[in-house]
Formats: sequence, structure tokens, C-alpha cells
Amino acid sequence: MANEFPQVVTIAGTDSGGGAGVMADLKTLQARHVFGQAVIVAVTAQNTLGVQDFMALPTKLIDEQFASLAADLKPRACKTGMLADAEHVHAVVENLKKVDFGPLIVDPVMIAKGGAALLAADAIQTVREELVPLATLVTPNLPEAVALTDRLIESTADMIEAAKLIQQLGAKNVMIKGGHGDNPELASDFVLLADGSHFWLSAPRIATKRTHGTGDTLSACIAAELAKGADLSIAIETGKAFVAAAIKATIQVGHGHGPLNHWVTPSTEVSRDDH
Repeated sequence: MANEFPQVVTIAGTDSGGGAGVMADLKTLQARHVFGQAVIVAVTAQNTLGVQDFMALPTKLIDEQFASLAADLKPRACKTGMLADAEHVHAVVENLKKVDFGPLIVDPVMIAKGGAALLAADAIQTVREELVPLATLVTPNLPEAVALTDRLIESTADMIEAAKLIQQLGAKNVMIKGGHGDNPELASDFVLLADGSHFWLSAPRIATKRTHGTGDTLSACIAAELAKGADLSIAIETGKAFVAAAIKATIQVGHGHGPLNHWVTPSTEVSRDDH
């Protein structure tokens, strides 16, 4: 029967260096045994040293990509990444309202590892008001959570409060990633679920610059697990474990913020604390 195999759509920008964006998403989806598809929103000139340039595609072509996928394929989950600016965020939102691509994971990509802005400043409000309310799960890192909430995050209590504020924007579930935190031993993430339950996920922090594409990889892995029928909390744990293993099993590519190793299987080093 057509379309019985699990499928996931990534809606994002490319990375010519192969470490992040749609490239990282498709590698992750392949590694997690789902069939990956893509709606390309923007194209970057990028490597491990940074983003040299990018250009967003015409919104008409974005509309046509959505329509093309919906006419033939049956995604069971989808995720967003780099969406460039307010016009393109809005275009993606309008298309997501027209199709059924399953649960939506929103990775609110704003800044590349090298520091380049990947989302125009005026688009943050559009993400807040239009995209976040559609999300099954939003996965901001600490700087992105600060931008979404207009609140400083300097403690674990601040992370919890930020998750609640983002949930109030309309997101069903929220995962605040703590990779930018100052704990030298652990990278800890806070997860707030739609029913009010919550937990922390922690993995040993690894001293390395080879972390390019971590957010893309995490959100893609979660989407893959949902497409295969996993419960959301289990999908989140698997995503955290997969990223932890992909960072630990480093590969030497490029001179800057190198990519992850997408060939790995999920690590067992992730710990969960429901208190």
C-alpha cells in the first residue's frame, strides 16, 4: 500500500557545508529509519567557519513544494528550522494550516553556531504569534528562549519559567535546551508537557567545538520517532540520547564548528529527573 512507510518533512534552509539545516535533518531521518522529505525555505553558503551568505526562496516556490508533497506523500510528522524572515515564516504557517503533515516540531532557529543571524529580528514576533501556536513541541536553546520570552535566563528556575511562558504562547509542549548553560559537567534540558507534567534530561557535557547542527538533529530525531508512533516523552529522550552520542563520537570535518556523527545509535548516558 502506498505511503505505509513512516515519512517526515523538514521545512528549513540548506547548509552547503552539510552539517546543519536540511542536510542534518535528512541524515538524521535516514539514521532513524524514516523517509525524509523537504520544503526548502532558504539556501545558504555555509561551512564550519560560518555563514557567508544566504537567500530565501520565493514564497510561490515554497507554496508549490508544500502542494507537491501533499498531493502524493503522507508525512506522519514535520519540523521547521531556518525560516529567514517574517514573510517566509508567514508563508510556512499558511501552508501548514492547509496540509496534514502530522505533529509539528518547531526548532526556532535564530543564530548559527558561528554567530550569523538566520532569522530577521522583525520575524521573532511572527514566530511567537503565528508559528509557535501550531507547534506540538517547541525546542529553543537558551538564547532563542530569551528572544521568545523577552526574559533573561540565568538559572534553572528561569528555564522553568521560560517554558511556561512559551507554553502560554500556544505551544502544547516545550523543551528548553541547556547546551548554552554554564554547568561544566552536564548539559541539562527542561521539558514541560501539555498536561503540566515536566522533567529534566541531562547528558555529560563534552568539551568540543564539533556541535554544528545539534538543534536540527535533535528536532529531526524527535520528529522521526513520532512518525514511527513513539510517545512524545520517549521521542524527546531518544532525541537527547541520539544527539549526545553524535557529539561524543566526533568526526573530524572542517576547521571550525564541526558537524555531528549521524551514524551513531542513541547513547544510554542520558538521565531523566521528574522532580
